[in-house]
Amino acid sequence: MNIPAVVVILLAALLLVRGVRESARATAVMAVVKIAVLILFCAIAFTAFTSDNLSPFAPHGLAGITSGASLAFFSYIGFDAITTAGEEVKDPRRNVPLAIMICLGIVTLLYCLVAIAAIGAMSAADVASQPAALSLIVNRVTDSTLGGGVIAFGAVVAIASVVLAVMYGQTRVLMSMSRDGLVPRVFEHVSPKTSTPVANTWIVAAVFAVPAAVVPLDVVINLTTIGTLAVMAVVNVAVVALRRRNPDLRRSFRVPLYPVSPVLGVAFCLYLMYGTGWTTWVQFAVFLVAGALVYALYGRRHSRLVSTRGQAAREA
Repeated sequence: MNIPAVVVILLAALLLVRGVRESARATAVMAVVKIAVLILFCAIAFTAFTSDNLSPFAPHGLAGITSGASLAFFSYIGFDAITTAGEEVKDPRRNVPLAIMICLGIVTLLYCLVAIAAIGAMSAADVASQPAALSLIVNRVTDSTLGGGVIAFGAVVAIASVVLAVMYGQTRVLMSMSRDGLVPRVFEHVSPKTSTPVANTWIVAAVFAVPAAVVPLDVVINLTTIGTLAVMAVVNVAVVALRRRNPDLRRSFRVPLYPVSPVLGVAFCLYLMYGTGWTTWVQFAVFLVAGALVYALYGRRHSRLVSTRGQAAREA
C-alpha cells in the first residue's frame, strides 16, 4: 500500500479547505522549491556533460518521441488548473491567458534543460531502466548521496504540488457541474467561513486516495494524462462548434489563428493520447463508460439546462 501518496492527498485536502489564499501561497512556495531544485540539478549535471551521449539523438525514432511526449505532458497539467480558477481570479480575461503562457514557457524551458543535462551526464541506456534517474545522475556526478537526497526532496515537493493543483481543479469542475445539476448538490456547497467547497474537497480526496494507495504510480499518471488530453480535445471541438452554432455570442477570450489552432489542438491531443499505449486506452474506456452511466442515470434527469429547454418547449 502506498501510504506516502495517501498522506500527500490528505495534506493537500487540509490545505484546500483552509482557503484559496492559503493554497495559492503553498503552491507558490512549492513552485519556487521545484524550480530551485531543477536549476541545481542542471548546474550539477552540466559539469559532466558529454555530447557523445546525445548521439544518436532519437534512437527509438518517432515512436520513442511520441511515448516520451505523452509522459512529459503530465508536467503540463498544472496550467489546466489555472482555467478552473477563473471565478477566483482578478481580471481573468487578462490574467488567465497571461498565467497560462508564462507557465508553458517556464515549464518547457526547464524540462528541455533538464532533459539535455540528464542525457548529457549519463547516456539514455544507463538511465532508462533506473528509478529516480535524476537523483542517480547527481549521485554519480558528485560521488555523494547528499545531492541525490536534495533532488529526491524536490521530487516529493513536485508530486505534492501536482496533487494540490489537480485536486483544486477537480473540486471547481465538480462545483460547476453541481450548479448545472449534473452531479449531486453537495459538490456546490461552500463553507461560509473559508469560502471553499469543504465536502466536495474531502469527497475528491477520498476518491483520489483509494486508487493512489493500491494502483501503481505509472498507471495513475497515464490515466491522468489521457483524461486531461481528452478533455482538451473536446474543448477545442467545442470552440469550433460554438463558433458555428452561435457566431454572434459575446466572447471574453479570443482564440488566435482560428480555426487552425483548435484543429491543430485536437490533432496533437489525439497524437499524444496515442502515445500512452493501448492498456491506458482500455482503462480510459472503462472510466468513460462509468461516466456515461452517471450522466444517463443521474445527470440527464437533473440537468437544469435540459429542464429549462423542456419548460420552454412546453410553453411554446
